[in-house]
Amino acid sequence: MSEENFEELLKDSLKEIKLDKEVTGKIIEITPKEEIIVDLGYKADGIIPKQEYSYDDNDNPSEEVKVGDTITAEVIKMNDGVGNVLLSCKRIKAKIAKAELEEKSKNSETLNIKITEVTDKGFIANYKGIRIFIPLSLSGITRNENIEDYKNKEVQLKLIECDFKAKRIIGSVKAIKDEENKRKSEEFWNNIEVGTECEGIVASLSAYGAFIDLGVVQGLLHISEMTWEKNKNPNDILTVGQKIKVQAIDVDKENKRIKLTYLGKGPNPWEKVKDKYHINDIVRVKVVKLMPFGAFVELEPGVEGLVHISQIAERRITKPEEELRLGQKVNAKILNIDEENKKIELTIKELEGTSNEYKEEI
Repeated sequence: MSEENFEELLKDSLKEIKLDKEVTGKIIEITPKEEIIVDLGYKADGIIPKQEYSYDDNDNPSEEVKVGDTITAEVIKMNDGVGNVLLSCKRIKAKIAKAELEEKSKNSETLNIKITEVTDKGFIANYKGIRIFIPLSLSGITRNENIEDYKNKEVQLKLIECDFKAKRIIGSVKAIKDEENKRKSEEFWNNIEVGTECEGIVASLSAYGAFIDLGVVQGLLHISEMTWEKNKNPNDILTVGQKIKVQAIDVDKENKRIKLTYLGKGPNPWEKVKDKYHINDIVRVKVVKLMPFGAFVELEPGVEGLVHISQIAERRITKPEEELRLGQKVNAKILNIDEENKKIELTIKELEGTSNEYKEEI
């Protein structure tokens, strides 16, 4: 064979190696430094340093591949200085990860991913070496949570922007939570009916009542549905954060509104008024409210009556405060009972100068 033909055969037997191109070869050695030596069928072997093996510094080649395995890498240098072709698996893995993220973004798939960094602007998550930014506005974090607690925490998110050219890979944890809340909300409104009992948490209190957190919906609990007693402050009955049992009394599915009653309210005391109180009974009452036209008195918790200003004293007075004070306990006589409208009329002046016995059932 001529020298010319031998050179041609030798040239044909060798692979063509080009910078930034993928090559495939067989692993012939893994060094103590975790460097992978690859037979490329080329005039020089290829070498994959540990730092070029994976995006994760904790990955060790000796634990994942072995001598004799075939491996694909990208040429990053034709000569590493000692005659080897410098290769990178990390670049191949990055290309695969990019393709995966683009596909997941296109299909609006959910990613389970770990947050690796926390900044004042949001979180950084790492997907196979690719950084995904999660702005605080899309993090789903609540006011009561500490942002630092999210470091190394695994979360679910969706990509809302995946533009590698512009280097904008943005994820949203809030999108996942919004979808879940929407599903739970639809389920709630499909199943809730008047009479349905629920467990909720007191979210806030005001002068007129409370808002109760039922999970994904807040319901209104009016003060009149908290207690049978009048002139009570919601803060005297419930506390924010308290877990209570309630029942739906009005459901507006179209406008997504619900009114509740507190199951801890107890039985209606007016149901026993007919058997317990009668006209001309002398009762011991407590003054609970003073108005220009008279005084409201409590016969027992939840049962109140009115002593008109003309029935407070024999002498003519211009305001109840001339004879009564809040919290004062006095004897009174029942003049009329209107069960239907829950009204009781009483007199104090008719007992002036008497020592009639009164009921102590208060």
